[in-house]
Amino acid sequence: MRIIIILYSLLFVNGLFAQSSAWIGANPENFVKHINQEDLKTHLFTLASSEMEGRETGKPGQKKAADYISSVFKNYGLPAIGDQGTYFQKVTYRTENWEKISLGINGETFRSVKDFYAIPYYNTNLDSFATNEIVFLGYGIDDERYSDYENADVKNKVILIYDGEPIDKDGNSFVTGTSDTSDWTKNWKKKLQVAKAKGVKAVLFIDSDFQENLLKNAQQSLSGYEVQFTDAQIEKEVANSVFLSSTLAKKIVGNQFNSLVKARKKIIRKGKAESVSIACDFGLQLRKNVRSLEGENVLGYIEGVDEQLKDELVVITAHYDHLGKRGESIYFGADDNASGTSTVLEICQAFQEAKKIGQGPRRSVLVMLVSGEEKGLLGSKFYAENPVFPIENTIANVNVDMVGRTDEKHAGNPDYIYVIGADRLSSELHQINENANTTHTQLELDYTYNLESDPNRYYYRSDHYNFAEKGVPAIFYFSGTHTDYHRTSDTPEKIDLKKMEKIGKLVFYTSWGLANRDERIKVDKK
Repeated sequence: MRIIIILYSLLFVNGLFAQSSAWIGANPENFVKHINQEDLKTHLFTLASSEMEGRETGKPGQKKAADYISSVFKNYGLPAIGDQGTYFQKVTYRTENWEKISLGINGETFRSVKDFYAIPYYNTNLDSFATNEIVFLGYGIDDERYSDYENADVKNKVILIYDGEPIDKDGNSFVTGTSDTSDWTKNWKKKLQVAKAKGVKAVLFIDSDFQENLLKNAQQSLSGYEVQFTDAQIEKEVANSVFLSSTLAKKIVGNQFNSLVKARKKIIRKGKAESVSIACDFGLQLRKNVRSLEGENVLGYIEGVDEQLKDELVVITAHYDHLGKRGESIYFGADDNASGTSTVLEICQAFQEAKKIGQGPRRSVLVMLVSGEEKGLLGSKFYAENPVFPIENTIANVNVDMVGRTDEKHAGNPDYIYVIGADRLSSELHQINENANTTHTQLELDYTYNLESDPNRYYYRSDHYNFAEKGVPAIFYFSGTHTDYHRTSDTPEKIDLKKMEKIGKLVFYTSWGLANRDERIKVDKK
């Protein structure tokens, strides 16, 4: 019996060693061949076909695209880890847009998204409200250390406040007592919540970064259209709000501008609240349309083979939704983003083929195709807030959005890719991608759009950003815009499949490196 046990133990240990050796010897070049132009073309021409009707979130074409992606995952042999034994994470969106929005001061009417903006989701309908008094209330803060509401009569009134919080001459906040700012600065909705509790009718923010924030909120304010995945509960918790340019704020204050300046200086000098009553004929009307629609994120999961590391995961994303139809015109969205979706499906297959022969990734890999991107990055936002796997276990997000065309800057040289965000949170992520490219693909890595000064702000405009906001290092691959961007002419025959294949291989090698290294990458930057 003892001999049998010893033999069994040796066989068991040798088996483990063999499995470990097989993984150690795993060569990603054995699996990258599954990323090929023929399969990319099949996915691309299916997703960007007229049958998919432009894949607008909540519309039949998006449902067909989701079904196609889930059928691909099923064909790969992936487990259905989504809702109710499916590949889907269902997301219910609340769609809001302004039906009517107007603001008047002393008989003059001002324009939304030029002089002011308001976000539908954080407002309730307000029919032709008028008042002849506005109360300047400092920063709109109500805290134990500092309160603008002390001895102030604000019930059923409109208040005018600054964003941020009062800082003394030494650079310390009157709220925290240190150089660190409080939640009153970091979360402007907190000011709306206290205003609601105090009975304030509406809050007027003097937005110190009006133009920048206007661009940030472009989905909500420039188009007057917003989609949210939550219900209307927020409306019950916050006061109505409007964000003003400094020019419009001065028109409201009028000849009491000096009084306002003195009040603010007193607040900053003494840390004592100071309110000012402003005589002003003010009118505000807010009316919005609200409806609901449902979309799906589609989940493809490859469980890691290393017992010590498989609870950690790399999330690879691309959005598969687009603009849909306008009348009979179809916005095919071949580059945006059937190209990224097709690429990610091929990367998924490469990982799964490795897994099938016992050489799969050490960490788990979640390949997620998201909807709602064109409505404001909402599918990825929903996942980040409601992750299937703990967000703290996500070591990195790899995002692919528009990788099938060549932009004007690189005309005649398609072997490039813009890399965005890799070094924002982790210098290691940047280096892993650099090494993968040097070793395997030799593309030109263009960091133009990664500059914090880049006016296009692409870092904030694709699905990786919702992971970065959670502190997850993220890298975004993008080949730039072109004349067919967001037009019906973005069709599949214009896509460079050879370019897509090369980029797909780089994304795979980088993802492979992330999933298989001994230590998770470090977050070494703020």
